[in-house]
Amino acid sequence: MTSTETTHLLHFRILEDIARDLSGEMNFPTYLDASMTVRNALKDPLVSVEKVAQVISVEPLIAAKLLRLANSTAYNPAGRYIADIRQAIQRVGFETVRTTAMSVAMEQMLRSKNLADFEDIGRLTWEHSLQVAAIARVLARRIGRANPEDAMLAGMVHDIGIFYLLYRAAEYPEYKDNREDLISLIIGWHESIGESLLAALGIPDHIIHAIREHDQLKHVDTPSSLADILYFANLLAGGNYEWLGCDAGVAHTEQAAADRARFADLLDEAWDDIREIQAALSS
Repeated sequence: MTSTETTHLLHFRILEDIARDLSGEMNFPTYLDASMTVRNALKDPLVSVEKVAQVISVEPLIAAKLLRLANSTAYNPAGRYIADIRQAIQRVGFETVRTTAMSVAMEQMLRSKNLADFEDIGRLTWEHSLQVAAIARVLARRIGRANPEDAMLAGMVHDIGIFYLLYRAAEYPEYKDNREDLISLIIGWHESIGESLLAALGIPDHIIHAIREHDQLKHVDTPSSLADILYFANLLAGGNYEWLGCDAGVAHTEQAAADRARFADLLDEAWDDIREIQAALSS
């Protein structure tokens, strides 16, 4: 059997296991429990701020991070400090509550023993996700064609499929010894796996739609949708797998460089805001 055939067989085994999960009762990592609790609360379109605050108050990591975000200058330019969860939710909105819950879950997954063998890839993915989330919010605010909080949520979870694949790949010793096979698995399957995972987590359909094919090079003259905002945010944060050290190809890189140049000035102007949002989400 050739090495290519061996790789395909290995990919088939893990994808078959994941497909079995996705087609039935999904086997979520325990690190996603808190996010599931928040999801269940936000499923009700008429849910009150008081109810969401009650749910958040028993999740100390989410509560602490939400308060940090609510008191950052990005959400609190007037400098009015608050220490109440209900007021924090009113200040940032329900979509930011989702983003905060997901950031806690992803960070816990990153620190778990399951990802110890892939800590470098997990860390790069986490840092990339934080940067895309922050840039997406700033782009949406500056361009004005998408909801900034939707953009930040999309940026935070756009690569969640990578985390899930790393979590499951830890069960296969072959991936621990062959990073090339692991990277090919990630590049080939993280988008579709991530989309299924986000649907199961109750992420709104318009967010999932925006994330679809976020790594595919596009020809966008004027960003006019959430998907466009996410595309440029991902690119500006080192999209097309450059942040994983992969070669995107010369033609691809040339267009990517041209697209990045279009928003270079905006990025420079908003860099303080971007860094503060990153810091608040990663604390």
